Amino acid sequence: MTTTAGATARTRILVVGGGYVGLYTALRLQKRLRSELRSRRVEIIVVDPRSYMTYQPFLPEAAAGSVEPRHVVVPLRRVLDKCEILTGRVQSVDHARRVARIEPARGEAYDLSYEVIVLAPGSVARTLPIPGLAEQGIGFKQVEEAIALRNQILEKLDIATSVTDHAARRALLTFVFVGGGYAGIEALAELEDMATYATRYYPEMSKGDIRFVLVEASDRILPEVGEDLGRYTLEQLRQRRIDIRLGTRLESCVGGHIVLSDGEEFDAETLVWTAGVKANPMLARTDLPLDDKGRLRCRTDLRVEGVDGAWSAGDCASIPDLTAGPGVTTSPSAQHAVRQAKVLADNINLVLQGRSPNAYAHKHAGSVASLGLHKGVAQVYGIKLRGFPAWFMHRTYHVSRIPTFNRKIRVILDWTLALFFRREIVSLGSLQRARDEFSEATR
Repeated sequence: MTTTAGATARTRILVVGGGYVGLYTALRLQKRLRSELRSRRVEIIVVDPRSYMTYQPFLPEAAAGSVEPRHVVVPLRRVLDKCEILTGRVQSVDHARRVARIEPARGEAYDLSYEVIVLAPGSVARTLPIPGLAEQGIGFKQVEEAIALRNQILEKLDIATSVTDHAARRALLTFVFVGGGYAGIEALAELEDMATYATRYYPEMSKGDIRFVLVEASDRILPEVGEDLGRYTLEQLRQRRIDIRLGTRLESCVGGHIVLSDGEEFDAETLVWTAGVKANPMLARTDLPLDDKGRLRCRTDLRVEGVDGAWSAGDCASIPDLTAGPGVTTSPSAQHAVRQAKVLADNINLVLQGRSPNAYAHKHAGSVASLGLHKGVAQVYGIKLRGFPAWFMHRTYHVSRIPTFNRKIRVILDWTLALFFRREIVSLGSLQRARDEFSEATR
């Protein structure tokens, strides 16, 4: 317990990460510990490099222009008004001493003591040592990447209209996506849908001039929705003239020259990497137990194994799945993360009261995926849907899951306005180079 002279003991709860688990845990703790926070017997501190939580399932729609990007993020300071928000990173954790090393956005790193810690830094892109990937690739985990990718694709269309060299024009209009999971398929489908729509405003360009390529190392896509819906998705994407390479790896992309393991080579100025995620490397700089995938080993009540006062959930935690067989852990999905966060917060409250925490158990309800406007696939409680019904279920489910009533209404309004007005296809890529014109004028 943290104590000061002449003051009562105070419990400091440190939440590492402001994503699904971090936000929902802190939000529920605010409600459960309202009187303790008011009397300052409890203090909640949330540390994250960003001042907002990103609702990642809406990133493809934000990139395609169906949803305003600001509406898929939740400001931490507004929602967690009873918590202290620190913009920075946790470099390391010494749980034996109950101390975390904080690296602020600016300034020197410092130590922060705590009594209870919730480790929820989430995951990072799982990359491979492919020549040129660091220089040419862009991820698809954050809203900044979704906006940049949308701007880049539309900007390439603009530039291509004035390029006379056939090879250069072909490279401009070739867009490569690596990874056939949820992130890759939804991003590919939404952005291809947007680019195809945009061609109506370019008389000198046809749909056939634009090439989208998906590179997937395994022999199937969207394994989460089952084999038959995966095949359906594959057929639908190929009918849209998307070049899908299964059982193929990206070997090199130096200077935008794409080399695939099946022997094909071509040039592309846009490469999107969505080939999986891994646990945050920060976890390796703790004294807490990890599994062979670098995730925290947790008990069914979401406490870290073998220690007291440390909790985890979501992508970075290995949690036994009580609804499955022995040795099975819960999948790294938003569905589990949100539910785990609520149980985690309730369990912290129970432990602070001297009571025993509850085990987490939730049977995965299913999966939904959007394949562009009015197109989708879904498998929910064994029921399989495709086309418009699946797309509608995808939107309905996710608007019910996005945090805060404010964001739900804003997203619904975005969709409603889209029924009456045409898509916006303006590239604002110049926003990333806002000083260029002024710098030129000063020369």
